[in-house]
Amino acid sequence: MQFSESWLRQYVNPSLDSDALGHAMTMAGLEVEEQHSVAPAFTKIVVAQILSAEQHPDADRLRVCKVDAGTGQELQIVCGAPNARAGIKIPCALVGAELPPAEAGGKPFMIKVGKLRGVESQGMLCSGRELGLGEDHEGILELPADAPVGEDIRKYLDLDDQVFVIKLTPNKADCLSLLGMAREVSAITGATLCKPQWQTPAVSIDEKRKVTVENTELCGRFAGRVIRGVNPQAKTPDWIVKRLSRAGQRSISALVDLSNYVMLEMGQPTHVFDIDKLEGDITVRWAKTGETLELLNGQTVSLQGLDSAGKLQDAGVVADQNGPVALAGIMGGNHCAVSDNTKNIYVEVAYWLPSAIQGRARRFNFSTDAAHRFERGVDPQNTVNCLEYLSSLILEVCGGQAGPIDDQVLNVPERKTVNMRLARAEKVIGIPLTKEVVADVFKRLGFEFKQEGDVFIVTPPSYRFDIEIEEDLIEEVARMYGFENIPDQPPVASLKMSAKAEAKRGIHLLRQRLALQGYQEAVNFGFTDLESEQRLAGAQEQDLIKVLNPIANQYGVMRSTLWGGLLNNLKANLNRGAGRVRLFELGRVFKRDSSVQEEPGKVASFVQPQKMGGLAYGAFVPEQWASANRVVDFFDVKGDLERALDPLHFVTEAAQHPALHPGRSAQIFLKTKANNIAVGWIGELHPGLQQAYELPQAPVLFEIDLEPIRELGLPQPEELSKFPAVQRDLAVVVKQAVSAQSLLDAMTASKQNFVRTIELFDEFKPKAGSSSMAEDEKSLAFRVTLLNSQETLQDPQIDAVMAALLGAVEKKCAARLR
Repeated sequence: MQFSESWLRQYVNPSLDSDALGHAMTMAGLEVEEQHSVAPAFTKIVVAQILSAEQHPDADRLRVCKVDAGTGQELQIVCGAPNARAGIKIPCALVGAELPPAEAGGKPFMIKVGKLRGVESQGMLCSGRELGLGEDHEGILELPADAPVGEDIRKYLDLDDQVFVIKLTPNKADCLSLLGMAREVSAITGATLCKPQWQTPAVSIDEKRKVTVENTELCGRFAGRVIRGVNPQAKTPDWIVKRLSRAGQRSISALVDLSNYVMLEMGQPTHVFDIDKLEGDITVRWAKTGETLELLNGQTVSLQGLDSAGKLQDAGVVADQNGPVALAGIMGGNHCAVSDNTKNIYVEVAYWLPSAIQGRARRFNFSTDAAHRFERGVDPQNTVNCLEYLSSLILEVCGGQAGPIDDQVLNVPERKTVNMRLARAEKVIGIPLTKEVVADVFKRLGFEFKQEGDVFIVTPPSYRFDIEIEEDLIEEVARMYGFENIPDQPPVASLKMSAKAEAKRGIHLLRQRLALQGYQEAVNFGFTDLESEQRLAGAQEQDLIKVLNPIANQYGVMRSTLWGGLLNNLKANLNRGAGRVRLFELGRVFKRDSSVQEEPGKVASFVQPQKMGGLAYGAFVPEQWASANRVVDFFDVKGDLERALDPLHFVTEAAQHPALHPGRSAQIFLKTKANNIAVGWIGELHPGLQQAYELPQAPVLFEIDLEPIRELGLPQPEELSKFPAVQRDLAVVVKQAVSAQSLLDAMTASKQNFVRTIELFDEFKPKAGSSSMAEDEKSLAFRVTLLNSQETLQDPQIDAVMAALLGAVEKKCAARLR
């Protein structure tokens, strides 16, 4: 909201200077974002009159002017403005004057006596741009004929008037007008409020235009009147042009200027139709299929379309018998716009329900002052007053004869009472309050209320759409009390360091361990594109979680895996010349809750587990002389994971995942005392996806549920044995299809005494023609560590354990001793 201080002080004039007034508004929640004078600083510029203007003897475009600047003697000034002529009054910069710099940050321009093409010039005649009053520099600024010669131009044009730019929060729609701001300043400072005054226009013609409101959920109140015989070429009064300019509005024509002026002053957008261009009666309704409208900005819009959520959204229209003539609450149509040839008009003032306007303007990729106000809420009780005010201005400036007002009240919201407890207000604001203080606040704000003990029952005014719950009233009390008057008391409490959970691994430790393995952390959006999600998760489109209002097409669904973002990161790094990439990410993924049965019409249930994902691409180690270069493989990444997750122990089993290579992928299981828990996947990228992402080689990917791997449990101390450990090797022959893990599981399941660890240390596959083993067999060698904490192990005890282990693998894995 932008306005001039002089305009505001016409309706409320507190005994505060400009800076104090700006501070008071800011401290009441009306943040003054910008405050500046109407014109930049300059000196020694006065009102002057051109006495004569003669052609320069040596320049066709220059004139030599004799000027009366009130100094007691005529000044000779050479001027190149095409409108320089005898008799007009203009701003004149005297010798020694300082003009604003031409560019921001530049130095002021000093006026000196000089010569132009041999003719002496004793000053300068100024354009509006040279005074910082706009961009017009086609000619010198012409002043009214009654301007007093010799008077300082800053005083005459009130150029020291301050312009306030207020940064309003969305709930303060009542302050989108000078009247609303004046109400607030009156409540803040206690100064008397003087509302705008006008003379009710006399009804001199008996003519109405029939209006039918078909949809009351679109329009709650509609008022209009016919005015005949207006002069659209009448000049807008200078004081209105000046106020509009200082509010950031340019003057267009009298009818448009007056409509904009009423909107800025009263907060009620209005519209003026050329009634001779309307065909038949007026209808207020939702748009019909296929209807279009050419707007005042020249844009032709389709009135039915999809909103940001993909749902069909209608626009409200004002229509005649031939179709829409205006976009309800947003912008008028070009067909019935007033012009210099307009003679008869229809003035419309309506209350459009906020729900019917919200989002419509954004659908057409523009916004208007009217839509900005209507979608936040306009006072429905002020409709006729604003129509009377605009009518009186039109009759005063443009002339004409006014008809009676046609006012239809159809769906005006009722203001419900809101209760506020004094104790609750004290608790929320944090200061002691009395009934008298709160009652004074509500009186200053113009709220109707009654008291029942310590409870205030408040009926909000019709222009305060933001007062709906108890906290809204508490906010008003805090604002009017003054935020700067609320003491700044930090909370006092004993600080205590939280105990570190011993049984749970911190996320930062996992980050640190992966970083030590050479991985770099990536942070990606929680949403991705539909195609990548389908390829990586192997899910049907109906199973994906779609974003209702995506910021871009490539972020249309919520991710169910971290791999999509990591692969995009890999692709971006490769495009920038990287040859070896190690990436990881810790973040949430999003899935439908399979344990909850979804029902039509109800909100779906989702789960958001945290995952740890990563990938490795390129060489096993950076290129160096001490080792041969080779591509990273499955076992390299598995080793990285084992080091990162230590002391947890996990195993892998061959399995297929839609995003991984069918023969080079495995499921990860976390080994516990009770059973193995599936926690994730590891493997090479599927060849089809490698081709889709245009990768020269396949990266190795992994993804693990974060919660299980954070559970470490408490360490169990053990007394160090005084007796030596014993190691024995066990080599067996099995079919090549039998995994080493199955043999380890068989030996562990036998639960032999004294066994501390069993480790695989060798694998041997025979060459063709070997006699000791078949071609489909392999040899696996395990190292068994045994220890008895009570005594030294004897050979019979050791042999018995080894025999039992061999028997377990012979029975469960069809192994034989090598």
